[in-house]
Amino acid sequence: MARHSMFIIMAVILLVRLTNYGASAWVNGQNYVRNACSVTTYRDLCIRSLAPFSSTAKTSPIKWARAGVSVTIVEVKSANQYLNNLNKLNCMKGRNRLALLDCIEVFQDTIDELHKSLGILRKLSARNFVRQMDDLTTFMSAALTDENTCLDGFQGQSGRQVNQLKTRVLNSTYFTSNALDLVGKLSTSGFESLNDP
Repeated sequence: MARHSMFIIMAVILLVRLTNYGASAWVNGQNYVRNACSVTTYRDLCIRSLAPFSSTAKTSPIKWARAGVSVTIVEVKSANQYLNNLNKLNCMKGRNRLALLDCIEVFQDTIDELHKSLGILRKLSARNFVRQMDDLTTFMSAALTDENTCLDGFQGQSGRQVNQLKTRVLNSTYFTSNALDLVGKLSTSGFESLNDP
């Protein structure tokens, strides 16, 4: 009986310690992502979309920049698929149809620029860091410009499908803007930040 009681007490102590450790890890993760996203324009979106990276990115500006670009690629590809599906439905006519076709073209450019950006982030080096960061900023800025060019084509237009399209494209600009902000933080942190945990 005494052994059984001792086992239960030890199990309870272990459970309390594991619970405290889990809570502590969760709090640390929240602190990491909040700190990383503090430089972004759309902080709530940044925190929601990048929270899963907390345990691996921790305080590393390079890992947060990679995560930011990666989730942006997923979002932009989803928006691009939406635009292509809208085109297949052939529901937009006249000026809106031309604007939609322009959107599809610039979104493909956006995806290419984001992939180039991710490629640079995977090959950063001390010797080429400044040039790489310049190229990275150029590609990320071009991606954001392309998304805004898509929106410009629908300026003054309305209707259910146009409004839905604007919402999808605008949301992708928020992701891209946040990723650009994270790249900016990496740039100001310098190459030494690549040695962070």
